[in-house]
Amino acid sequence: VTALQDEKNSLMSENEIMNDRLDQLDDSLDDPNTVVAKKYFHAQLQLEQLQEENFRLEAAKDDYRVHCEDLEKQLIELQHRNNELTSLAEESR
Repeated sequence: VTALQDEKNSLMSENEIMNDRLDQLDDSLDDPNTVVAKKYFHAQLQLEQLQEENFRLEAAKDDYRVHCEDLEKQLIELQHRNNELTSLAEESR
């Protein structure tokens, strides 16, 4: 029983130390002057910038896709028109 009591006390002490360390880490993230907080905020800023860039690129991709579809339609129309004109030119010979 004594051994279990000692182990319990040891684990409680270790748990308290770990909780203190966790609190210190939380505090260091809240303080904008710490290295960890600066790195965290820098990473967060980079993430936001990359998300914005990704959004812009997706929008541009959609615009290019629509433009490409329009060009394909124009190409088909021009090919038909070319075939018509070629046919008329052959008939007039």
